[in-house]
Amino acid sequence: MGVNKKKVVYQVFARLFGNTNTNNKPWGTIEENGVGKFSDFSKKALQEIKNLGVTHIWYTGVPHHAVINDYTAYGISNDDPDVVKGRAGSPYAVKDYYNVNPDLADRPENRLQEFVDLIDRTHQSQLKVIIDIVPNHVARNYEGKSTPEGQEPFGASDDTSVEYHRDNNFYYIPGTPFQVPEWRDGYLPLGGEKHKGVDHKFYENPAKWTGNGSRLAQPDFNDWYETVKINYGVRPDGSYDFEVLPDDFGAKDHKAHYAFWQERSVPDSWVKFKDIALYWIDMGVDGFRYDMAEMVPVEFWSYMNSNIKMKNPEAFLMAEVYNPNEYRNYIFKGKMDYLYDKVEMYDSLKHIMQGNGWTDHIPVVKNGTKDIEHHLLHFLENHDEQRIASPGFAGDARKGKPAMVVSATMTTAPIMVYFGQEVGEPAAEKAGFGGPTRTSIFDYIGVPHHQRWLNDKKFDGGQLSESEAELRDFYRRLLTFTVTSDALMGAYQDIHFYNKDHTEYYNHHVLSYVRWSENEKLIIISNFDANDWFGFELKLPENIVREWQLSDGEHTIVDSLYGVEKTLRVENALAQVRIDIDPLESFIFVVK
Repeated sequence: MGVNKKKVVYQVFARLFGNTNTNNKPWGTIEENGVGKFSDFSKKALQEIKNLGVTHIWYTGVPHHAVINDYTAYGISNDDPDVVKGRAGSPYAVKDYYNVNPDLADRPENRLQEFVDLIDRTHQSQLKVIIDIVPNHVARNYEGKSTPEGQEPFGASDDTSVEYHRDNNFYYIPGTPFQVPEWRDGYLPLGGEKHKGVDHKFYENPAKWTGNGSRLAQPDFNDWYETVKINYGVRPDGSYDFEVLPDDFGAKDHKAHYAFWQERSVPDSWVKFKDIALYWIDMGVDGFRYDMAEMVPVEFWSYMNSNIKMKNPEAFLMAEVYNPNEYRNYIFKGKMDYLYDKVEMYDSLKHIMQGNGWTDHIPVVKNGTKDIEHHLLHFLENHDEQRIASPGFAGDARKGKPAMVVSATMTTAPIMVYFGQEVGEPAAEKAGFGGPTRTSIFDYIGVPHHQRWLNDKKFDGGQLSESEAELRDFYRRLLTFTVTSDALMGAYQDIHFYNKDHTEYYNHHVLSYVRWSENEKLIIISNFDANDWFGFELKLPENIVREWQLSDGEHTIVDSLYGVEKTLRVENALAQVRIDIDPLESFIFVVK
């Protein structure tokens, strides 16, 4: 596949993907509710993911995080339920960065090799591998037992008598022990089950700052109390204990960034995280998804990402950043490839999918980020967000179809799909820690719609309902077109406002634009209205007719999704085509 084609990321929660158990008991144990394994990503499973139109698979929850399960037989210490969220544990509370979650292995003593085998299988399926790196915080009981010889786990040499030192990995509250938060709203660890670890105590003296920045020895229930914050050389008053990048460095390439840091002393935490990233790159991982990247200084990212790119210039680096004012900093100075386009594009699409707002807003949002649009990754679901089909979002997975077409085809940036999205998963379970509308990342649970596609690990959709199968077929048609199209990496022009001005019956429930390259010309139109169809004579502006060198007369245009044919009529530099578009329907017309 050409380098200059669109990328599609399939995010899959590793412990949920292969689980066929449908028990779904709240707070259920691994025996009661089951768990998926690395080995469930069989050649067949990976081929089916690839055939959906996927280029990169993000295995979520791979690094060894805190988990309530007894693995002492394998030299793994038990975790304390008082500082673990859920029974299966948050994947964002990592306990050992040099190993993988023992729950995911058929043989826990062999867990790292089983993951390496999965990397190999994934590569054989022509897919690239992404895993999480969570730089802002680690599990409260970070151990790093698998840290290679000659290196130290986080905190091993910290001076705990001071709040802050540049080369401490954590921040401390000297002389004060940690206290477990006061539980609220009826919350009890493990849902109130009697367990020897549940005693509202956890030994940590002196107490460390909590992951979200809380400096209390007893964090609040809503703080990220299961994690501790990593110190990147940011003093408690917010000032920096490291050199800041010169202003013009955003324009320089990763080699210049790498050279800049080679000559400078950096905080110890920087080196530790760089070593972790390079360890996984050496293992065959092709890229990372960085959790809460904006909580860590941009200088660290310049250092980290330039080191990664020196080793693998093709590495795929995507990050969660929610402050649009910081986007350009993290892309140019921080050397990120892709950031979540949540706050603008996702939030706007969600609003429209919920039946509010006008499509007019979408081209405006796109226009505001056109200088960086290639770096803004689109999605409609991920593990942090509500499922489209859940009542809290749209209540119907089909309402995601027009938004999906727009997310996949409007820019040159990658698109991400969350496993189960393509079969309309509503996340209705009460899993334990956290409520419905989001698929639980904290507990052992089954994912019902996805399990029907899984079909006892045949991975053939054998149990899907007709509407679920239709939805998955739509995703397959859209994504397989997306990753083969030239025009989607080419030029863009809005024709929405032109048609609002010139076309009778055209309206703010639909959206239209054109994309083109030398050898492919596309007219894309989506109807976001869930109830009404619309008919009108869609028009192309004169400059497009000239740019595309459309001769007078009739041109056949064919929809890439379902093969619908229409006639585009051109006369005196005016082009128009009769469109009748059903509720939630989209067309991606190729101009022949």
